[in-house]
Amino acid sequence: MKVILQQDVKGQGKKGQMVEVSEGYARNFLLPRKMAVPATADAINTMNLKEKAKKAEEARQKALAEETAEKLKECQVKLTARAGGNGKLFGAVTTKEISEGLMKQYEIDIPKQKLVLEEPIKAFGSYQVKARLGFEVTATVYVSVFEEK
Repeated sequence: MKVILQQDVKGQGKKGQMVEVSEGYARNFLLPRKMAVPATADAINTMNLKEKAKKAEEARQKALAEETAEKLKECQVKLTARAGGNGKLFGAVTTKEISEGLMKQYEIDIPKQKLVLEEPIKAFGSYQVKARLGFEVTATVYVSVFEEK
């Protein structure tokens, strides 16, 4: 019997997939627990529409990520920090501060979790911070750290 899974079922498949299962398994386990619905023409059409909508949403999200990556090429985030001795900072510049700086200076919203620092920024100067925007799109955020006066 063909059924369309409404949620992930271990050993059978993922949500939204159409799978072939034994009639007893479907009738006695999957259908009463609302884990699947019979694969009628109506249900198959609905499944295809949901899949198409999901692909369109993913394409829109990827285009948005690529657009953000293009904007980041021209951006130089300028941050100020308190100074210690020898051009060192008190503490470090974090991804949160970089994210807030992007929002204030350029109105580009990138969550701090998507910014990747190889090592903490603990001195003045210019740095390149990698931003993973999703859908295998990465960009570089240029950060300059100046002394607070």
